[in-house]
Amino acid sequence: MSMDPLHQFKIKPLMPLHIGGYDFSFTNASLYMVLTTLAICLFIHFATRKKRLIPSRLQVSAESLFHFIADMVTTYVGKEGLRFFPYILSLFLFILFGNLIGLIPYAFTFTSHIIVTFSLSLFVFLGITAAGFVKHGTHFFRIFYPSGIPIYVAPLLIPVEVISYLSRPISLSVRLFANMVAGHVMLKIFACFAVLLAGTSFVPAAILPTLLNVAITGFELLVAILQAYVFTILTCIYLNDALNLH
Repeated sequence: MSMDPLHQFKIKPLMPLHIGGYDFSFTNASLYMVLTTLAICLFIHFATRKKRLIPSRLQVSAESLFHFIADMVTTYVGKEGLRFFPYILSLFLFILFGNLIGLIPYAFTFTSHIIVTFSLSLFVFLGITAAGFVKHGTHFFRIFYPSGIPIYVAPLLIPVEVISYLSRPISLSVRLFANMVAGHVMLKIFACFAVLLAGTSFVPAAILPTLLNVAITGFELLVAILQAYVFTILTCIYLNDALNLH
């Protein structure tokens, strides 16, 4: 086992493929994205294939997730936002399952890579911006200069609003990426510390870092769920800004 806490984030090509000087290799990150997608599909399939009057626990879990995201969209965007419900639900489940699968020992956490989280954030940003232009046309630019604001404030307000708007995909991606990296680094450090102590004459001393690792694992489980929630709720808030402006 490597003692380097950052070794767990290394991208490893499983099926090397180079075309025209570009690397299209199928990596461990690609594998876990595929596994996450399959896990979501299996979860939805087995939860909904037999709809019962008295639902099973799996059916209750799926229905609760559906209602939870639907309520979130309705609360923060309004009924108009329900047409984006499939995408927002898929986004939530992809991040949630990816985070949870990454907590399995020796698994790979693809949400700990900034390129993955930034790609998700960029798709959200471009999609929301496109939705805003489709609904409002050029009037969408009013998002940078809300009505009722004095004209003399515009030279200061508009640049701030533009920078704030363009920084959204960065803040979304960095928040998820940083939280996942920090948690997994802590887990690896305490696990290595416990292993090193267990290999010495101070074997009982390994109990403390082991217990800390168990506690951190429980905390990381909470963080995995919370970060999927935060990413999704911010997506809803940004969508509301684009559809309803200020």
